[in-house]
Amino acid sequence: MAALALVLAACGSGGGESGGGPARTPDAGATIEIGSLYEPQNLDNTAGGGQGVTEAFNGNVYEGLFKLTDDGKVENLLAEGYEVSDDGLTYTFKLRQGVKFHSGKALTAADVKTSIERVISDDSQSARKSSLTAIDSVEAPDDATVVVKLSSRSISLVYNLSYVWVVNAEGKDLTTGEDGTGPYTLENWKRGSTLSLKPFPGYWGTAPANGGVVFHYFTDATALNNALITGAVDIVTSQQSPDALAQFAGNPDYKISEGHSTTKLLLAFNDRKAPFDEPLVRKAVSSAIDDAKLLESVWAGHGSVIGSMVPPTDPWYEDLTSVNPYDVELAKRQLAQAGYADGFRFTLDTPNYDPHPTAATFIKSELAKVGITVDINVITADEWYTKVYKNHDFAATLQEHVNDRDVVWYGDPDFYWGYDNEQVTDWIEQAEQAKTAEEQTELLKKANRQIAEDAASDWIYLYPQIVVAASNLSGYPVNGLNSQFYAYGIKKG
Repeated sequence: MAALALVLAACGSGGGESGGGPARTPDAGATIEIGSLYEPQNLDNTAGGGQGVTEAFNGNVYEGLFKLTDDGKVENLLAEGYEVSDDGLTYTFKLRQGVKFHSGKALTAADVKTSIERVISDDSQSARKSSLTAIDSVEAPDDATVVVKLSSRSISLVYNLSYVWVVNAEGKDLTTGEDGTGPYTLENWKRGSTLSLKPFPGYWGTAPANGGVVFHYFTDATALNNALITGAVDIVTSQQSPDALAQFAGNPDYKISEGHSTTKLLLAFNDRKAPFDEPLVRKAVSSAIDDAKLLESVWAGHGSVIGSMVPPTDPWYEDLTSVNPYDVELAKRQLAQAGYADGFRFTLDTPNYDPHPTAATFIKSELAKVGITVDINVITADEWYTKVYKNHDFAATLQEHVNDRDVVWYGDPDFYWGYDNEQVTDWIEQAEQAKTAEEQTELLKKANRQIAEDAASDWIYLYPQIVVAASNLSGYPVNGLNSQFYAYGIKKG
């Protein structure tokens, strides 16, 4: 995703509490129909399931030792508590008792051990794998205790473990099925259409406030909004068509809520390959694109221009929009200095869902003004994962990155964009080994400024998080952190 005059009504409470919260009675027969543009690629987040499986399954079907709340706090979930050794290298976690998987098997430490090892294994495709490299071993001395030993301090370990889904160690076919501990079980998945979840009667915590949810998948925002208008869906998890908001604003049948997003739209360069291995070229391309104009055309006054990978909700945020300002003449001078006075040609691999094709067309037009020719190659999400993320077979690509605290990926030279700055890698490693949050913050601010000065990518804009729902709905999350969408607190009626 001229300002629209909108009445942004406050939504109901956030995602609600999993266990330990006030008792709630599900509305009899109330199924929540959820509209989304993000269908899973498969159902396993360690096998390239993508944004869609996180949205549908995280916290709903699978749970972690910890939970990331809608306002970004980390809370105990399957872990009742933990202790850290004096040297910071050993974490001992005590598991919640009375937890069962959907198959009926009791949760044990062996399941947690297997789940962590799945994420850090050589063949794991988890985006969080690189954040857990400090893990040296995982032990299960008894059924209720998990011991994680580190090769170096990791101040972010508990936060990163909130991304690790605990699965049944004996589970099979997790790309098409599931066996989690969450408040819902998978009822069915009709590829290209819907994914249905039903309440799990053996859930250890508070039962869902509804009788089940159905995610309806659409390939474009117009069809998604039409489904909301006709009542085919009750809520849109993330509005991608701001032009359509006018039909909902002021209508008592709907509520519009604008929360905080961590989703960045990136023009990601392959920093390994010419001409994008030259920082001056990347800076020139960044300065040639009027990000504010694109944001206005796509989001009609919502969202914000961002000068780096760090959104304002991260502790180490700093406004760096002036580092690579929009300045066509500056871009021309930088291209000439880099040896490309006459420009060059490259292919932009572009996912086929909104707003990527629109952004690609805009970028092509902008770069033509400085002599750069862009060939747009539209690909599916599956193709993007294989071609770009896995094989690094690209010159530049458009992609949205949804996670908070993900600036650390610029410290990994093997990540798909191939940015390799030894100083940045060192700062990020030092930050992870920091003894205090203040020390971590200062180091990550340095790393963030350096990647901006190197124009490691072009961070085009930060998405707004706009949720549109039927007015009889309450209890849904509005901030959309990391694509998670806790459905168990949603009430209808």
